[in-house]
Amino acid sequence: MGAEADERPRGAAVVADGFGLKGPRGWAFRGVSFRAEPGALVAIEGPSGSGRTCLLLALTGRMKAKEGTAEVGGLPLPRKMAAVRRIGALGHVPGVSELDPAFTVAEHLGERALLQRRYDGSVRGLLRRPSERAAATRARIEEALQAAGLDLSTLPKGERTSVRDLERLEALRLSIALALIGRPRLLAVDDTDLKLSDTDRAEAWALLRSVAASGTTVLAVCSEAPEDALRITTRGDATAPETPAAQAAPDDDNDNDNDNDEPEAEAETEAEAEAGTDSGSDADSENDTENDTTEEGAADALAETGRA
Repeated sequence: MGAEADERPRGAAVVADGFGLKGPRGWAFRGVSFRAEPGALVAIEGPSGSGRTCLLLALTGRMKAKEGTAEVGGLPLPRKMAAVRRIGALGHVPGVSELDPAFTVAEHLGERALLQRRYDGSVRGLLRRPSERAAATRARIEEALQAAGLDLSTLPKGERTSVRDLERLEALRLSIALALIGRPRLLAVDDTDLKLSDTDRAEAWALLRSVAASGTTVLAVCSEAPEDALRITTRGDATAPETPAAQAAPDDDNDNDNDNDEPEAEAETEAEAEAGTDSGSDADSENDTENDTTEEGAADALAETGRA
């Protein structure tokens, strides 16, 4: 457990400069420029349909931007989308990363841990005895649950509680715990404060602050950002940082992979407006004279996602 804890990666710096994404009927967002250091809490604030989810997915390597540049952990977007996906994790994002209401909490946790071990496990880890692998998996799950503040003993049926029986805040904690099982450098969460009471909203932000304080950079979409977050506001006619940008600390990780990562197919999405990502050529962008961000642009960008 001690050795595994020492392997926990630090958060990823996120830098954007004139970042923009366009749909057939206009820009989903554009002109986004900010710098966030590792372990920052970044709140993407704005009304539904203003491009919040598009920006979240673009910064996590799941939608291909059309304009400007961005880096996550020193990895340039959109050229290194696949590499960015490997160091980040999605919490709750409707239509992209959702809890199955028919599953129990234990089934979700077991499935995520199995997938994590299957795709991200080291060779040394795979050579462990089954009992050692099982113990390591249990430890990783307990660590993620503790970080997400989810106490299974408080649920109606403990770990056998179905997702459909969870309160909204409990479901949010579970989705974050599932993401943290992979010990990501970047955590992204959509609709952070949706349908939450004032008390639950305060608890949700306290949770995200604690995740950021532990070293993981957090991107959170919301309708109203807390004052202590680095606030990026999306609107129907512009997207811009609302607070002085945090300075990105140098990223010491050795990300010198020289492979030319091609964007992999992404999960079909349906968020805020309708699901999707724009993966077509840039010809539309060059020939279109529409310069303002529009709700239709954000909806189209999401609705065109069919990349898994």
